[in-house]
Amino acid sequence: MHILPAIDLRNSEVVRLFQGDYDQMTVYNADPCAVAREFVAKGATNLHVVDLDGAKDGTLSNFETIRNLCQIEGLDIEVGGGIRDENRIKTYLDLGVRRVILGTVAVQDFDFTARMGKLYGDKIAVGVDTKDGYIATHGWKEVSSLKGEDFCKKLLEVGISTVIYTDIACDGAQKGTNLALYQRLTQMEGLKVIASGGVGSIAELKTLKDYGCYGAILGKALYAGTLDLKDAIDAMAT
Repeated sequence: MHILPAIDLRNSEVVRLFQGDYDQMTVYNADPCAVAREFVAKGATNLHVVDLDGAKDGTLSNFETIRNLCQIEGLDIEVGGGIRDENRIKTYLDLGVRRVILGTVAVQDFDFTARMGKLYGDKIAVGVDTKDGYIATHGWKEVSSLKGEDFCKKLLEVGISTVIYTDIACDGAQKGTNLALYQRLTQMEGLKVIASGGVGSIAELKTLKDYGCYGAILGKALYAGTLDLKDAIDAMAT
């Protein structure tokens, strides 16, 4: 199972939000590249990057920071936040991003999402962020009437297999992740599930691996010091 430490960007700084609330934001570091290099030093080969400004208003204000992150050797980077047209997809892929994550647009324009999946294959993933089981969009500010698990089935039907699935209630709360949810999701044949939101212990990682999760994103637990990245990566290698 892949371990993906997370860097969430706002105003080109490394931050974390509590349950997606922009008014409950903690700034952890003003140098995202320094954080990424620390991750690499601990054995990371993957990096999950979220442009929070892009997710909120579609801007590219963190573009230069993401460009710099892509120049760090040894990292496969996935990027989400504000990717709502093909030009943005191409822009990030041209930087060397391994995978782009479609969020709001995947719900609002499913036909576009299906087309991008056919054009770019496994370079496209979809972020499925849910509140009480229903998909939230626009930086988690709006909740749709679409159930997250039903949406995953739709994605599989059009050939998109990688989803970053977040239970927002668990995100940043340091109370553990929704293991029962990921157990259900991994039973969908062909779905590559990257667990996100509240993953905070080696025991949880081992359970997610046993379920068959493709990956797990680590955020607040790393920044709060309650989980060591090297320990997590080593545990998944055994």
